[in-house]
Amino acid sequence: MGVNRERLYYERLRVPVSWWLVSATCVLMLGTTLWAGFSVVTGLLIYLVMGGLLALALATFGAVTVELTETDLVAGSRKLALSQITEVSAMSEAQTTALRGPRAQAAAYLLIRPYLPESVYFAVAGQPYWLIGTRRPAELAAAVAEAISPQHVEPVR
Repeated sequence: MGVNRERLYYERLRVPVSWWLVSATCVLMLGTTLWAGFSVVTGLLIYLVMGGLLALALATFGAVTVELTETDLVAGSRKLALSQITEVSAMSEAQTTALRGPRAQAAAYLLIRPYLPESVYFAVAGQPYWLIGTRRPAELAAAVAEAISPQHVEPVR
């Protein structure tokens, strides 16, 4: 029997619709080029295989989630105890670009997506920072700040 933990924040980092439309256009263009000179069946197979592979790639890329519970922050496949977070702040597009580019630390944990221009920065005790891309950085930063505030710490008995 699992522990029932309340979700304070949840977001799936889905690929935007525009990426699906551009990808479908690319499949049509490349598939038509590859189809030239082959039978209709071969052409349809080309479209199905290319479209299926691309759909699988986009669905997998967009399946990543960010979840905040009363005790942990789960970002993708990594879990961070809230007790380890020393600082949290929402980052603008320019700040996010700097932290995932020129000012990035090689050991930092980055869960970023090219279609998510903003992020949340987490300073972590004893290890490099975490940078989590999100569509709602202010909301995530506020939820984490609320969860790690002293008023939410249960008294020791």
